[in-house]
Amino acid sequence: MNADMMEALQAVASERGLSIDTLFAALADALESAYKRRPDAWEYSWVTIDPDTMEFRVFAQELDEYGEPFGDEFEVTPDDFGRIAAQTTRQVMSQRIREAERELKYEEYAGREGDIVTGIIQQTDSRYTLLDLGRVEALLPQAEQVPHERPDPNTRLKAYIVEVRKTPKGPQIVVSRTHPGLIKRMFELEVPEIADGIVEIMACAREPGHRTKIAVRSNDENVDPVGACVGARGSRVRMIVNEMKGEKIDIVPFSEITQDFVMKALSPAKVKDVLLDDTTGTATVVVPDYQLSLAIGKEGQNARLAARLTGWRVDIKSETEMAEEKAYAEIDWADGEWIVNEETGENMWQPGGDGEAISQAEWEKMVNEAEGAGASPDAGSGDVESGDTDAATDDDHAEDAAGDGPVASDDEE
Repeated sequence: MNADMMEALQAVASERGLSIDTLFAALADALESAYKRRPDAWEYSWVTIDPDTMEFRVFAQELDEYGEPFGDEFEVTPDDFGRIAAQTTRQVMSQRIREAERELKYEEYAGREGDIVTGIIQQTDSRYTLLDLGRVEALLPQAEQVPHERPDPNTRLKAYIVEVRKTPKGPQIVVSRTHPGLIKRMFELEVPEIADGIVEIMACAREPGHRTKIAVRSNDENVDPVGACVGARGSRVRMIVNEMKGEKIDIVPFSEITQDFVMKALSPAKVKDVLLDDTTGTATVVVPDYQLSLAIGKEGQNARLAARLTGWRVDIKSETEMAEEKAYAEIDWADGEWIVNEETGENMWQPGGDGEAISQAEWEKMVNEAEGAGASPDAGSGDVESGDTDAATDDDHAEDAAGDGPVASDDEE
């Protein structure tokens, strides 16, 4: 019988992937639980098992008034456990084996956050999708699924492990199809140069299901980082695009020079110049007029991805816009500000200095007259630069404000 028991334990260990020592510990716990259900059982007792002969023995020890064991150990092995004890042994043994299996599965995936797993789709609903990874199941929440991607049941799917949780029912593995790390890990699998450390992925920006941009650099001057990721005739990147159900992938070379990096991040648009503002973290990008829509991308997608890739706020302007802004900035505007009349609630223009405030209607009339005389109004601030005083002489209010209001005049006759 002892030989049969040993053979049975070895079969269970092989089938469940557990060690013999784990099963011996589970059997000892089961026998101890069975013994303690006897009416004559000692409160403090334990079971030992000889792994060679499969002989088990029960030992006990007395407890003092504080519940601490004292005195010599003595054997209390019963001659017969009985039928109820045998059932208890079986139940506890099964429970310990399940607990050991759950712990083994958790240890297998604990610390694997950031890895890629391939699973078979088992179940899909509006909340989540279950992936069968073999010994365990992975949970793909709706929030981690690519929009409009409807994987078919019983098909294989690659996913990125974002979290491994330890629960009473076993490990819960949460995976994602939207995480940028999924693209990085897939490139590591497809491109040997990345796995070997010759090529590095420096940054990755992604809009799942639509487009991804990655920046790569090479640690070997003889290796082209972009070419290594693309592969012969695009074979390497095509494998990843197919796995991602047609999501477009742009591969750009990384540069330590920020202006150069921003230019390349906006590929395929051609950039004329990049102006950096370190205080606001803004990169003003100047592009030819015909390249403006390409640089911005559909619904601003290209600009957003470039901003995430570089870490700079990207402001794209055409050459015409930049020229207009430069000319606008060179105008010497008169001082003043818009105020609100507390009695009437009307907007009033208050010239700099001690000039008298004028109403918005009067100001607009004066601006129109100034424009007719060749002036350059500032519609945003209400300032006007005029080269002819005659435009203001027809209106008494404009005449009062000509010296210090929104009209800057030349020498009067």
